[in-house]
Amino acid sequence: MRLYESVFIARQDISSAQVETMADEFAGIITNAGGKIHKKEYWGLRSLAYRIKKNRKGHYIMFNLETDSETLKEYERIMGLNEDVLRFMNIRIEEVEEGPSIIMQNKGERSERGDRGDRGDRGDRGSRPPRQDAAEAKPEASEPAADAASEE
Repeated sequence: MRLYESVFIARQDISSAQVETMADEFAGIITNAGGKIHKKEYWGLRSLAYRIKKNRKGHYIMFNLETDSETLKEYERIMGLNEDVLRFMNIRIEEVEEGPSIIMQNKGERSERGDRGDRGDRGDRGSRPPRQDAAEAKPEASEPAADAASEE
């Protein structure tokens, strides 16, 4: 049996509970054939890079699984037939990484970072003088002429 990482994207208009049910059904295909699910992660509702079947967002699920090639083919066939699955990708891996995936690690960092992060405060106007209203501003051309007249 080989190790695989499987990620699939479900439509945005189904609920998280429905996505979990669908993921459990897919996991059942693997386990019923003698395979094993090492890790399952729900990455949440995320924006897609481009529209897929009129969807701008999708529910992302990731599995690390161990199975044979025949079961993987059946797993892919059933995913392809499910109309709620927008895309899926299965890749072979050498070993299952312990702990959360990179996506889950980044989710935690984003919430700890704060509201502005490392971009700084855009409200700082100390480097620029305050703007004058048009009524207060005096034309600069008339000032030198008045100074020249008073010097004579």
